[in-house]
Amino acid sequence: MRRRNNNIFKGADWILILFYILFVFLGWLSIYEATYVEGQIFAFDTSLKYGKQLLFILLGVILIFFILAIDSKFYERYAGVFYLVSILSLIGLFIFGRNINGATSWYNFGSFGLQPSEFAKVATALALSNYLGERGTDLRILKTQFKAFGIILFPAILITLQPDPGSALVYGALIFVLYRFGLPAYYIIIGFVAIILFLLTLYFGYSISILIAFALISTFFAYLYFYNRQIFRRNWMRILVIYLFAALFIFSVDYVYNNVFEQRHRDRFDIVLGKKSDLQGIGYNTAQSIKTIGSGGITGKGFLQGDRTQGDFVPEQQTDYIFSTIGEEWGFLGTSFVVLLFLAFLLRILYISSRQKSKFSKVYAYAVVVIFFFHFAINIGMVIGLLPTIGIPLPFFSYGGSSLWGFTLLLFILIRLDADRIYEW
Repeated sequence: MRRRNNNIFKGADWILILFYILFVFLGWLSIYEATYVEGQIFAFDTSLKYGKQLLFILLGVILIFFILAIDSKFYERYAGVFYLVSILSLIGLFIFGRNINGATSWYNFGSFGLQPSEFAKVATALALSNYLGERGTDLRILKTQFKAFGIILFPAILITLQPDPGSALVYGALIFVLYRFGLPAYYIIIGFVAIILFLLTLYFGYSISILIAFALISTFFAYLYFYNRQIFRRNWMRILVIYLFAALFIFSVDYVYNNVFEQRHRDRFDIVLGKKSDLQGIGYNTAQSIKTIGSGGITGKGFLQGDRTQGDFVPEQQTDYIFSTIGEEWGFLGTSFVVLLFLAFLLRILYISSRQKSKFSKVYAYAVVVIFFFHFAINIGMVIGLLPTIGIPLPFFSYGGSSLWGFTLLLFILIRLDADRIYEW
């Protein structure tokens, strides 16, 4: 027999809730370390960053009760409404938005700001889950693919135009959700190949990149020819088209890089690719972050003992570079603990997705794990200098109410859906 569990306290995944409590506590502690002012120990002082973050956490607890109090079917039934509201909020930024650091990504409410792109991720995950959960939806059909890509790309384009390409990249990660539910694998392959060709073109220039691309593609098709000549002969026209598109893509990289990207984005790519060294300019934050993490050694310098953190060597360390605070004050052991904690958290969400009987809940769970993994991996890669700085916060650790509430919504809607899951007995 199959029954739906309607007891929120019995059905809620308390392991995930424990992860949330631990993340929020460690995040607030890290923000306290990064923004500590000697002599100011009152935690509720909202004139200080850690005081504001504590207020955001308390408001987040109220938000959690609202999320859990609402029937789980509400999120599925009104997924389209949430998506529409999120789109309107992104469009409204071009009229009422506040420009911060060159991007119009915020609504200003006195001393507080609200970033709608953080909530749009939740709405997009719900809308995508609702669409893929419909009866008869088949991602092998081109029309279905276009609709699914449209749901993802619409908010991503609006966010890119702000311009905030870093936040927009998160939406691209949702292609892995589509792949999990039937999207042909060649979309993923094309995406990886495009990234490789893009980076090769930036590093070597288009002439050498074309030679490398054609050599790689030719090697693949030579293998295909000797493996199955019939497949090769039936698809020779497609093969020519692939060569043509590869060449056109490589030639377009230079135009996009110089006319679509802003100078700050170009500089960050050049630094990561080793084409430019600018330790006092655009690369200053990353350089100082690497030094700060390295200075912590194995065990770290201890709570509030990080001289580089206390000396503000990393500007705005409490936001995108909060991981460097953990590295200096808690060392390799502390950073390893946080990384392992995130990995265990992601594996728990995957386990929860596997036990869902509702396709809507299953798709949403995969969307949640993909979004969290992308933020986690990109932020840490950025902080240690492996990736360019693109303004991706570390979930529950980076300072900011919008980020905290967005991730809280994302996670606790999943917990609510899972608590009301259908189970067999």
